[in-house]
Amino acid sequence: MDGEATYSIGELARSAGVTVKAVRFYTERGIVPARRTAAGHRRYGPDAVARLGLVRTLRELGIDLATVQKIVEREVPAADAAAAHAEAVAVQMRTLRLRHAVLTVAARRGSDPEEMELMHRLARLSAAERDDLVADFLGSSFGSPDTGPMSRVLHRSLAPELPDDPTSEQLAAWVELAELSRDPGFRSLMRGLFDDHATEAARRTGPPRKHAVARVAETVRPLLAAGVAPGSPQGSRAVAEVVAAYAEFQDQPDTPALRARLAAYLAAANDPRRERYLHLLSIVNDWSPPGHPRRELDWFLSALTAS
Repeated sequence: MDGEATYSIGELARSAGVTVKAVRFYTERGIVPARRTAAGHRRYGPDAVARLGLVRTLRELGIDLATVQKIVEREVPAADAAAAHAEAVAVQMRTLRLRHAVLTVAARRGSDPEEMELMHRLARLSAAERDDLVADFLGSSFGSPDTGPMSRVLHRSLAPELPDDPTSEQLAAWVELAELSRDPGFRSLMRGLFDDHATEAARRTGPPRKHAVARVAETVRPLLAAGVAPGSPQGSRAVAEVVAAYAEFQDQPDTPALRARLAAYLAAANDPRRERYLHLLSIVNDWSPPGHPRRELDWFLSALTAS
């Protein structure tokens, strides 16, 4: 170090932003070079400053001390060590995202310990286990995809596909969606809607007709925009229009029983669980948020009750 600027242990520690204790530790391990003066004090040269800066960076990146020592002594290429630790960090990040997802859902819903345990288990399912759960739900709700084009389309359009490296939001959505798909009540709801669709499709002759939900949305949307009340004369006319189309399609007269059946069907289609499933599905699959005519259906059901 003759002729070079040198630093005391305190000066080196301040310049590197570490403690004197840390510099002393690295020096004793031979990681940071030093020499002693005649009086026995440690002095550090420019190479020690550079070495300590590298050590601090590697340690802040989470690389263990033994590997740090091998890197600075050039026993292990820094790129190889970085690659290995990058993978380890990736695993830690996936674990943290999983925990964040479960805790987020649990906090939002005020879950008890048993429910949190279930959510944690659902979040940790393998890809094959997720596929089995989804296939079981879709089969229970819509039958085999081989039974017809409608079932095939629903299996394809309602299947969640969690990415290999999901975000915390996607993981949280998957956990809630998986819970919902295991709910017998929700499965029964979806099966009932599917059976109604299948019955209508079997009855259908001639050109395609608007589905009841689509017809309600189309009829009610301008009335909502205009601030028309469900119990108004305009509301009664809207109900009559939709019921007449439904009765014609069913090939039955407009009776209280037919109106009750229409109301039950629309209420099922407007079930918040169905809307929630579609919303969660859009997050998991990274699709555009779905539109749902909740306000239109609520308005129409109120008008139907008032008419």
